[in-house]
Amino acid sequence: MHPFKNRILKSCLLLFFLAFAGNTFYGQTTDNAIDRQIDRLFSNYGSTTPGVAVAVVQDGKIIFKKGYGAANLEYDIPITTKTVFQIASVSKQFTAFSIYLLEKQAKISLEDDIRKYVPEVPDFGKTIKIKHLLAHTGGVKDQWALLALAGWRMDDVITTQHILKLASKQKELNFEPGSRYLYSNSGYTLLAEIVKRVSGQSFAEFTKKNIFEPLGMTDTQFYNDYERIVKNRADSYELENGAYKKKNLSNSADGASNLYTTVEDLAKWVLNFENPKVGDAELIKRFNEPSLLNNGERVVYGISDGEPGYHAKGQIHWNYRGLHLMSHGGHAAAFRSFLGRFPDKNLAVIALSNDEHYQNFNTSIKIAEFYLKDDLKPNQITNTPASPNKTARKPNANLKDFEGKFYNDELEAFYSAKFAGEKLILSHIRHGDIELTEIGEDKFSGRIEFPVEVEFVRDKNGVVTGFKISNFGAKNVKFARASNPN
Repeated sequence: MHPFKNRILKSCLLLFFLAFAGNTFYGQTTDNAIDRQIDRLFSNYGSTTPGVAVAVVQDGKIIFKKGYGAANLEYDIPITTKTVFQIASVSKQFTAFSIYLLEKQAKISLEDDIRKYVPEVPDFGKTIKIKHLLAHTGGVKDQWALLALAGWRMDDVITTQHILKLASKQKELNFEPGSRYLYSNSGYTLLAEIVKRVSGQSFAEFTKKNIFEPLGMTDTQFYNDYERIVKNRADSYELENGAYKKKNLSNSADGASNLYTTVEDLAKWVLNFENPKVGDAELIKRFNEPSLLNNGERVVYGISDGEPGYHAKGQIHWNYRGLHLMSHGGHAAAFRSFLGRFPDKNLAVIALSNDEHYQNFNTSIKIAEFYLKDDLKPNQITNTPASPNKTARKPNANLKDFEGKFYNDELEAFYSAKFAGEKLILSHIRHGDIELTEIGEDKFSGRIEFPVEVEFVRDKNGVVTGFKISNFGAKNVKFARASNPN
């Protein structure tokens, strides 16, 4: 054979070998039937809609990866498996893992009082430990819940410093630390701040050097500057009245959220649980264990099909149709994210979306069902008990009793209450008019970014002196009637 032709043949063989070897990790599944099932699952996404990126990891490699829909509707940029998404609360497991890395380095203890590192947190008379923040059992009022009540919008520029200042002004906890569970984003912002102060690096830099770079997660970063350029980033969208609208996000606070990444990079994270490059088997075992209350009981995140799901540092243990599932979802602006692992089957599903209407769990879990259909038990059908007849509610006699101006100094926020059109209206300079619905004596419900309940407080003479307002993450936030209504 001619030497030149021989060199060409060798080069072609080498390229073929490299391409084949490269596909060992990033290859597509050879099960075309499942490929088609996944394609049908996302057939509603196209070039004129937002969409989703998907990766399935099994036995140490990616067996399926694909993008559907558009990352940017203004420039017709398609979603690929290298599209960068904000993954919201799925970020939390990286924050928790950073804490475990510092503990392994003997720089902190999970039993430490958080005020040892963040003394700005008030002394509530009860010790809040690092382990409490990891488990959402610290009783710290949630940052988004408080900011909403204070008049902030979720698309405002929000920094860690804003949240730390807000936390420093709080006078009460939701409950005694370690006594119960209530999801708190504030706890994970504080954990990220602890990592920063102990390591002497920004939280973004610590995670880059200690997690992302060792795992080769080159398209992953905690985002602490809302003006920073992020290559290949998706925008998020919500469908309103038949047209898509962009949902902006200017959050610059990391720890509780704000990790930007791809499905390919998250696959590398998943594989670290099976074959650790960051941490070791003992650390990962402890990291995966369910969180505990002070009394030693496991922290219950929620109930599904009559069985509890247990919280474990940014992950939830579920019994899903007879199989052990560890998962978490996320939601910020219109970004939706899901990371679910079936550790006993060495299978994981990653789905990142920029569509507000993407069903995090219900849609993502169907992908896992395609692969695990022979191992899953039939769906449990539970009969919902009939609701008991409620006693007729006695209406409030005079809604004008509640009129006035009310102030909370922790939030530096004013609300005005007025009677208009047979309704009680709560008004805020940024939120506008909020219509309240009577739900009981001196009690009302409404929506201030999130659903709220408002309970007015009277003195011994029956005069309204203030109200307590509660939402998903801040309980009994007290507003007093302003002595000077102007």
